[in-house]
Amino acid sequence: MAKLLARVAPWLPSARQSAGGVEFRTLGGKDTSQLWDLVNSDSTANVFMAAHLEASGTAAPSSSGGEVIGAFHDSRMASACWTGVNLVPIGMTGDDAAALGALLGESGRRFSSIFGPATSVLGLWSTLRTFSPEPFDVRAEQPLLEIRQASPVPPAATLRHTEPHELEQILPACAAMFEEEVGYSPYAGGGEHYRRRVASLIRRRHSLVDFDGDGRVIFKAELGTVSASTAQIQGVWVNPDYRGQGLAAGYMSAVVNEALKIAPVASLYVNSFNTRALALYRTVGFVRAGEFATVLF
Repeated sequence: MAKLLARVAPWLPSARQSAGGVEFRTLGGKDTSQLWDLVNSDSTANVFMAAHLEASGTAAPSSSGGEVIGAFHDSRMASACWTGVNLVPIGMTGDDAAALGALLGESGRRFSSIFGPATSVLGLWSTLRTFSPEPFDVRAEQPLLEIRQASPVPPAATLRHTEPHELEQILPACAAMFEEEVGYSPYAGGGEHYRRRVASLIRRRHSLVDFDGDGRVIFKAELGTVSASTAQIQGVWVNPDYRGQGLAAGYMSAVVNEALKIAPVASLYVNSFNTRALALYRTVGFVRAGEFATVLF
């Protein structure tokens, strides 16, 4: 196990650190091409990093404080990890992930979640857990699904983009979905950040909804993370009053149609224990593309 040689972050140039033949350092602009090569090796799984690179144009640290730590073998970038509020590994093997998890743990940093390909996430967590508070949940098996063509299921004709003036109408449904999925309210500790997130999705036309005649949300979903190659569907929710009526497949087919207008692949990941959702996505035409895992704090 690598030991810290300095009090500064061990991957910075002033404290560059090696562990078992791997060197970790914060990426800069000159590393952008190599990072893109990693991302493009699995563009469906790596949509988070692809979206970040498309928005920023560089592998260098972001203005908000996030950075990408690269793992190098003989000066070649073998894998990487977004390190900000969340940890999002890219192509990280078990050994490299475990080494980075230990270094992050020794640095004293705290994160709200770790998510991405299961091998990488669980490798990070195998050592980081020694230094971390007890997680809220560890979801070790989350099938990553994708679809590359229109669904054979007829799409719901009433699904549409949420309009900016409908923010207050859709927020309760968004919060209900979050609480059902994650287990606590997105308003815990103050909800302004969550509100801005939903408003941003609406503004970018990545929020999809259908209302009933009383103005209640029947169904909603978001294209939560979008790159030129993949649109990742998130936040799928059906109002409990409308569940069990066979509506979800048509709505999801319509979501797929919208996603495929902006990227050649639509994807999502789902908890392995959610057998009803898995059956729904199979009906719509999704196929398995990999395995994700998530650690929630």
